[in-house]
Amino acid sequence: MYNGYRGRFAPSPSGEMHLGNAWTAMLAWLQVRVLGGKMILRMEDLDPDRSKGMHANQIIEDLRWLGLDWDEGPDIGGPYAPYVQDKRRHLYETALQQFERAGLLYPCYCSRAELRSVARAPHVGDTYVYPGVCRRLTPDRLREMAGCQASLRLAVPTMTVEFTDLCRGVYRQELARDVGDFIIRRADGVHAYQLAVVVDDAAMKITHVLRGADLLDSTPRQLLLFKLLGLNIPHYSHVSLLVGEDGQRLSKRHGDISIAALRRQGAKAEKIVGYLAYKANLIESWISVKPQELVRDFELAKLSLNNVIVHTSELIKMV
Repeated sequence: MYNGYRGRFAPSPSGEMHLGNAWTAMLAWLQVRVLGGKMILRMEDLDPDRSKGMHANQIIEDLRWLGLDWDEGPDIGGPYAPYVQDKRRHLYETALQQFERAGLLYPCYCSRAELRSVARAPHVGDTYVYPGVCRRLTPDRLREMAGCQASLRLAVPTMTVEFTDLCRGVYRQELARDVGDFIIRRADGVHAYQLAVVVDDAAMKITHVLRGADLLDSTPRQLLLFKLLGLNIPHYSHVSLLVGEDGQRLSKRHGDISIAALRRQGAKAEKIVGYLAYKANLIESWISVKPQELVRDFELAKLSLNNVIVHTSELIKMV
């Protein structure tokens, strides 16, 4: 019986889904299924320059091939549709207007290079702290800049944000010191990831968010936005990342690690699922299994907090 728990997998359709994405998708699916909740699939196609419809379709196909399903999503609909960010921009604009009325936003005319990256989810190593240059612009200078394209930044208060991660325990961040004022909308009108993910998780009544540890650092920003908008905050679990033998997050440089590529080479879905389950300490040896077979014994406590290495020799054994 459905008990109100709601989890989600929210990929960005900017390329083919690889093993690292499948890892997060499977663990998020297992978390919500063991709770007896509903799984939501949402496409985070916020950045029009990077998101492609063909990649979204491929992600859906790959997830189903792996044996993962969902109760609501872009292909099947649901009570909180649409499940693609490109069609939800009016909701982000409404939230932005709430910040404007509260006097929390100011225009920023800084670096276009930085602005282009804002719609993408941040990752480990993103340590840039905005120094507040445009927050200190004089009225005369602002009048001079009138008509120029500007992004909108949130004026971050001096505060400590703290939450308890279901995997990693207590995490805290001095938001103004460690992050600074962050962008809510780019100069080209694209709303930032931090805003969109908060609005969507709240609107879709998400209770549990499981995602990669590369997003742990961004959570305090999202908690601040939840609080300012008066929205319910979900429970967070930030799981370890799959990395290559070089210790870096999986990417194209690590070879054919996309699910589609592995399928083309003859890999079986149950063998990939078994590999991921073995790496997650959910089973004792690498055997072929279906996701449904893992639900009964799934526990977050079994997951390692260290990054998980994918060896080239293991990729060869998948096909």
